[in-house]
Amino acid sequence: MARSRGVTAERAVFLRAAVGQAGGEGRIGARAVLVDDRGRERLHYIDPADYQCSRLAAQLADEWAEYVTATGLSASASRDYVHAVDRVCEAMDERCCDPAALSLESADLAPLLAQWERALPAGYEPGSRQPAILSSSVRLLIVRRDDHPGRPVDGSLAGFARGRTLTPWGETAELDEFSRADKKKMVKAAWSAVHALERRLADGWAMADQGGHPGDGSWLEVPNLLWGLSRGAITPRQIGDVLPPLTDQWPAELRALAAKPDGTVAPRRARRDLIQALVSLLYPTNRDLHAFRVLLVDATGHASEEVTGFGERDVEFFPRGVRLTLVKNRAGRVRHRAFPDTGTSKGDEDEALVSEVIDRPRREASAIVRQLLAVTQRIREQCPEVRDTLFVRATLVYYDLRFGRWDPNMAGQRFTDWLSLVGVTVEGPAHIGRLRKSTKVEKAIASGGRISAAADDHLEETFAGHYAQGTTLRILSGKVITTAQNHWFDKAVSGPTVITADESIDGERLQQMGLDPAQAERLVQGELDMGVSHCKDPWDSPFSPRGELCAVAPLRCLECRNAWVLPSHLPQLLLFAEHLEKVRRRLDPETFTRQWGQSYVNLRAVLEERTEQEKVLARQHIDAGRARLDLPLSAHVEFDA
Repeated sequence: MARSRGVTAERAVFLRAAVGQAGGEGRIGARAVLVDDRGRERLHYIDPADYQCSRLAAQLADEWAEYVTATGLSASASRDYVHAVDRVCEAMDERCCDPAALSLESADLAPLLAQWERALPAGYEPGSRQPAILSSSVRLLIVRRDDHPGRPVDGSLAGFARGRTLTPWGETAELDEFSRADKKKMVKAAWSAVHALERRLADGWAMADQGGHPGDGSWLEVPNLLWGLSRGAITPRQIGDVLPPLTDQWPAELRALAAKPDGTVAPRRARRDLIQALVSLLYPTNRDLHAFRVLLVDATGHASEEVTGFGERDVEFFPRGVRLTLVKNRAGRVRHRAFPDTGTSKGDEDEALVSEVIDRPRREASAIVRQLLAVTQRIREQCPEVRDTLFVRATLVYYDLRFGRWDPNMAGQRFTDWLSLVGVTVEGPAHIGRLRKSTKVEKAIASGGRISAAADDHLEETFAGHYAQGTTLRILSGKVITTAQNHWFDKAVSGPTVITADESIDGERLQQMGLDPAQAERLVQGELDMGVSHCKDPWDSPFSPRGELCAVAPLRCLECRNAWVLPSHLPQLLLFAEHLEKVRRRLDPETFTRQWGQSYVNLRAVLEERTEQEKVLARQHIDAGRARLDLPLSAHVEFDA
């Protein structure tokens, strides 16, 4: 919302009526849009009448409403724009002597916006990114208006909006992973909470089966109230209307359910607290699901949004594990990942290694998913429209019982509230992302620092920049960093085997150098010539799947461990050197080094081993047309990305 104020039911009706209405200079009233917030429909609005600079506010609001509708912005992104318009309009009301005259056509607006941007960081913590987000949001709306014909914008203002923001973007501090002790406490508490939830639901439904309709018995008996709620025969509002206020008439069972953790009962809230407790005996609540998120992040090593974003149709059980379809919206990626039960498959050595370093009970994703399916079964039957997540819960909104998707940021039921409830204290911020980091760090340690194993669900560069900075890895950096360095060093030095002119190249000599008899014979006969080198096995290329013919020869032969460079290849090597020199002149140094650096270094090393007389003779062969270099068409097109 544009300001921190409540919205009455009557005002909400008017705001919803404003959704989708076209803007325009002559239009009055609020601009409103409906946005998706994790499956919930949220109403966002900007009312120009809230500001003295109402014309400016209306113009910015029109651009915002149209932009959100056209692009389908998320609720959080839309909220940033609403907040930005609110902040800039408030500032213009204070700074301008005649705010009513301000508009995007005003020549006076650009210097006022510059003053506002420079003053923004003073209202935030040092290093905060929020000032830059606010200023860039306002600039985007101005640029968007300027891009549309028929929407006038002052020229100096348009130029200002297209320039660099005057507020620094700040820095975001990387969150450190949870310590092993904190992680152990969380996982142990999560398992205990899941088992307690299962017992609570089993007892609640067993009690409900013993009851009957309260109208035929008593409204003061817990089994009757549970029976009515579980069968839909009564509503929470009916319970609140029928039950008398908290008096001595309430039996001990009802008073115990309505009691707070300290044992006291709040008279004014007693009926609602009682109904909330009754609902929690039948269905998992918002706070209960934090335990499942902790266990799934720990078991899979995937991000919170992925483990809470798969539905029943995205789950496939197999005899010793589970396969999940995981969606990561931020990266726009969909993955189908199998999670075998620990220690059951010989091919899952890395997974078994990871399970060695965690605390019992062992993390088996299949068991956690089965338990989650079981405890949410009845809720999913109540909200069949929610199919993209298993994280669904029952909640009491005033006296209305609602079933729907989980809200991890629900007031009073956040992750920090769950930690407090289960009695776990952690060092540093209580952020679920730190648990994800812990699992990645464990995998790096268990795999001996193999980056490819630790970065199995994102780029290796992402792991190096985001996860490899944790305290645990720094402490245990000796083995981890050495292994990682060896990984890259081995890649850098792996290259062709070069045979100089003074070496014998008969089959016996080649066998002594590591080739089998068949390979040596085919190499001597020239059957394995790939252009700039021979290849001992073109069907076992490190650049292509095993069993497929190498797809990158001869461009990558000089980086390949299968390559054998013979003296007869010197003319082709000289031609290849000329090709790389042309490429080097065409690309910027950074791009060339990234794409061709290793080949270029290896090629120069091979050529330096040859004498000038050999090179002169090779050039004579080239000039005579007895040597040529066959390259694929793709070799003549270079891309910067």
